Order: sequence, then structure tokens, then C-alpha cells
Amino acid sequence: MVAALNEALLDPARLPAVVADVQELIDAEVSDKSGASGLALKGGYGAVKKVGPSIVPDAVEGLLPSFVTRLEPFWGDYRASGGSSFGDYLAARGEEVANALLGVTDEKIEGTSKSAVKKVYSSLRPSAQKHVEAALPRLGALVEKHAN
Repeated sequence: MVAALNEALLDPARLPAVVADVQELIDAEVSDKSGASGLALKGGYGAVKKVGPSIVPDAVEGLLPSFVTRLEPFWGDYRASGGSSFGDYLAARGEEVANALLGVTDEKIEGTSKSAVKKVYSSLRPSAQKHVEAALPRLGALVEKHAN
């Protein structure tokens, strides 16, 4: 295992594979959603991908360094604890990890002057928390795949 996540996940030689895997993770998480909110999420996500097929990978690549920075302390703690799975480690700290990761987008939204964007984001933030928590086992597996 590498000592620092940025060495593995942000290495220019590996970055395209990491971005592709993160996009697959997002696709899988959206696909797994059910009910009315799941239908709305799938519809919105599908629309975004149709409008601009590069929107999701571009967003992933742009935000990945900040997400890696937020994951780094959890990775260090996980490695020190000798746990069996980073996904299990993250899931056990779901609320804390989700808030750390969503802090990246929280900061982006705070920096915008567009009040309509802020309003929509604040209305979606609570459900985003639940979705991020649900994705943590897959995220942990993805990180381990690229960090080993």
C-alpha cells in the first residue's frame, strides 16, 4: 500500500482509470436507487449526461484532488488500525466521512454568488448525505484497488 492517497489516486498515469472507476461508482449508486426519489435522481442524472457527456468525468477530475485530501486522514487511521476493508472502515464512520466529503461541495457552493444555486443545493444537501453514506463501501473498495 502507498503511504499517501494522492500518490496513488492522483498519479497522472493512473488518473484516467481512477476517474473512470469513480464515474462507474456514481453510475452504480444512481442505478441502485429506488422509489420516487430514486426515479427523480435517475432522471436528473440521465439528463445531465445527455446534455454534456463530459460533465460527470470533468467534475470528477476537477473535484478529485479535494476529495482525496478529505479522505487522507481516514486512510491514515485505517492503515494504522489494521482493518480488513477500507469500505467497512468508512461505512462505520458514515456520517463523519460523508460530511468531510460533502465539505468539498459545501465550500464550492459557499463561494458562488448565485443564490438560486445555493437554494437548490441546500435543499438537496440532506439527501446527498444519505447517498454518500450509502456509497462508502464501494468508495472504500475503489480506493483500495488503486492504492494497492
